[in-house]
Amino acid sequence: MQEGREIPIIDFSPFGLDTDANDVSESDLQALGDGLYQAFSTIGFVYLRNHGIISEQIKDVIDVSNTFFALPTEIKNKYAWSMESKDGWVTPERESLNPERPADLKESFDIIPTGTKLFPKEVPEFQDVCERFVARCKKLSLRILEVMTIGLKLERNFFAQYHKKICTGGNETALRILRYPPLPEDTDIKPGQVRCGEHSDYGTITLLFQDGVGGLEVQNVDRVYVPATPVPDTILVNIGDLMQRWTSDELKSTMHRVLIPGEECAKRQVRRSLAFFVIPDNDALITCHDGSNKYQPITALDYLNMRLKAAF
Repeated sequence: MQEGREIPIIDFSPFGLDTDANDVSESDLQALGDGLYQAFSTIGFVYLRNHGIISEQIKDVIDVSNTFFALPTEIKNKYAWSMESKDGWVTPERESLNPERPADLKESFDIIPTGTKLFPKEVPEFQDVCERFVARCKKLSLRILEVMTIGLKLERNFFAQYHKKICTGGNETALRILRYPPLPEDTDIKPGQVRCGEHSDYGTITLLFQDGVGGLEVQNVDRVYVPATPVPDTILVNIGDLMQRWTSDELKSTMHRVLIPGEECAKRQVRRSLAFFVIPDNDALITCHDGSNKYQPITALDYLNMRLKAAF
């Protein structure tokens, strides 16, 4: 594999959720830290295998969200996303992640673990299923962040101290449940319109669970977009903007996108994915850890609000 040109696969079993954190050896942690550093300092993405989140739990979230997305528009509108709450239903073509393109051909339901008051009453199991999934994502995210400190040669609690409020308030970490609708021949697709425009993520890391349909592309070190082909039983993990700022560009927040498939059969398929966006605590001041001041200090909440206002 050419470094930075393809997305590597890392076996995370030594520190996955099926492993007691006290049982992992320092040599295994160092190997994981080195592997993540190599991936995140080049292409910015990695596939994690043996992470510990079971496929049944992922399927449960997709299933309850399918029920919600199938509801009539007037019912879904009761749970519409707003800038104030940052949660709820994002209608098709509401968001434009690349302002130079027409709005994205997708819809989503966003959940802030401690803030969402918009769980759909029409799908009674929605809240419980999603909250259990979020708890597992949080636990895995904190383990990944801990391993990353090893590769970066930082104190082991460096990132954890700025993510203490996930699921407890004062933190905007979110689960986004995405649905890319089928695009039959009679769909009115505007020139330049895609399923998800070119963008980088906003926070520290993102956990992405994608179905087998595919379509995601990632910009590699040659600035060429390459497919992030779905790999069964893996999670795709990538770096966000705040992590790149924190590390003075040592780790890369990579541009990525979801285009409209060229094949007619793929166009007619629904594409599904789940994205767990890990954000530092709202009041966390993100400064270059090496003291370089390459980026001006900014709080996590201020940066998030700036990016969301541009997209919506």
